Amino acid sequence: MTRAGAYLVLLVAQAMCAVLFSSDILLSVTGYYPGPLSWTTREFLEVGALVGLLLGLAFGSALVWRAFGDLRRAEARLERASGAFNDLLNARFDEWGLTAAERDVALFAIKGLTVQDIARLRETSEGTVKAQTAAIYRKAQVSGRPQLLSLFIEDLMGTDREDSGQPGEKVRRFAQQAD
Repeated sequence: MTRAGAYLVLLVAQAMCAVLFSSDILLSVTGYYPGPLSWTTREFLEVGALVGLLLGLAFGSALVWRAFGDLRRAEARLERASGAFNDLLNARFDEWGLTAAERDVALFAIKGLTVQDIARLRETSEGTVKAQTAAIYRKAQVSGRPQLLSLFIEDLMGTDREDSGQPGEKVRRFAQQAD
């Protein structure tokens, strides 16, 4: 039986246990009993319901424990991916010879901020930011932000290493053909 099947069986058993207990309470409150049950049958039903509920508690706890483990592993993978992306950014920025200011502007541009937003955050003029972005695009040999971003996406995907071995060569060729 698959894990999902086992959980489904457990869920059905717990639902039956809940129906047994809730119907017993409702019948006691309303004073209506359809027919007498022998004590052995009643005890068997109650013990079965108790076992079902305890199993549900155990399996539910295991699922919660597993979910927390999955969350921790996912966070660790995200942390590694974030670190790898930062390493990739810094390697490309070093390769292109970007200044500290150009690095800041490039990061903001990759994050999707506008020239106005970047100027406000860096407390500089929009003209300075435009000049810095032009220098970044020139050093990266791209014509704009979409191509700059695609260079990093290609590197992350591990594609486009043909021809000169330079990252983004395919994007550059495509852009030149479009002009």
